[in-house]
Amino acid sequence: MIPLSVLDLSPIVEGGSPADALRNTLDLAQHAERWGFRRYWLAEHHNMTGIASAATAVVIGHVAGGTRTIRVGSGGVMLPNHAPLVIAEQFGTLESLYPGRIDLGIGRAPGTDQRTARMLRRDPMAGVDSFPQDVLELQALLGPVQPDQAVRAVPGAGLEVPIWLLGSSLYSARLAAMLGLPFAFAAHFAPDAMMQALEIYRSTFTPSATRDRPYAMVALNIIAADNDAAARRLFTSQQQAFLRLRRGQPGPLPPPVDDLRDHSTALERAGVDQALACSVVGAPDTVRRGLSAFMAATAADELIVTGHIFDPVARRHSFEIVAEVRDALSASAAADL
Repeated sequence: MIPLSVLDLSPIVEGGSPADALRNTLDLAQHAERWGFRRYWLAEHHNMTGIASAATAVVIGHVAGGTRTIRVGSGGVMLPNHAPLVIAEQFGTLESLYPGRIDLGIGRAPGTDQRTARMLRRDPMAGVDSFPQDVLELQALLGPVQPDQAVRAVPGAGLEVPIWLLGSSLYSARLAAMLGLPFAFAAHFAPDAMMQALEIYRSTFTPSATRDRPYAMVALNIIAADNDAAARRLFTSQQQAFLRLRRGQPGPLPPPVDDLRDHSTALERAGVDQALACSVVGAPDTVRRGLSAFMAATAADELIVTGHIFDPVARRHSFEIVAEVRDALSASAAADL
């Protein structure tokens, strides 16, 4: 059984606050550590009233400080929003505080709208265009100090925090392969290019000083409950959130509804179904079948699981079911050896 990890956007629910969301994030991370998940990643978004992880490095520190063994990182930091030196210093500080537990996943998208992106970096297109050079600069700042190096990340220099490239298209797959970096694909909201991106990454991978072979992690939505009907109802919160985003009306995560058809058109539902095609929703047996099929289809080295659920208790129970299914699959695989 391949490792499973958690991707958390620290969802702010209707009637809740960012403080509530961050407390729920730490609670879920502590449970995920006990349940044997490998990583706990948080994602950078801005000007989103339903997401509390905008200051991603700060939230990573919050989670790492409240856990002991699980790796904690970004899934990801949107590098065009930042100077590489700032990110190197932030993650160098995190690695100094929590040695051997920090991951730095970086993405090329701004994680927000263009107006907000301009406020973050003033010229967001320049950040996108310089992304490959910024990645190399970030690697150098976290790598060994070179003779006569004028600018150093302090902390950061020489700590070699593991860098991942994240993507929802083919661009980052090619760049990750060229630089010999691990790659994570966002199939949880952009499934169309998944198989092609994985094929490109694996077939064009160039060994590097940090990796001698490709390592692909794929993100998957899993909404689990004690029965299929309950899981499908929980899933309507995430479906509504995507509907509102597509309508240009993003906001806090809404409570589940009995029938999504009462809140959407057939065309809207088709669009949401397409975007969330890489989702497993159901009882433990349904999750087992869906997880097994997804692993077989992608041949991923690792899966990172996400799921937007309104009730934090139900969200925690969903990840507990995922861990139990993983353990059952592992025991079955061992028995077959």
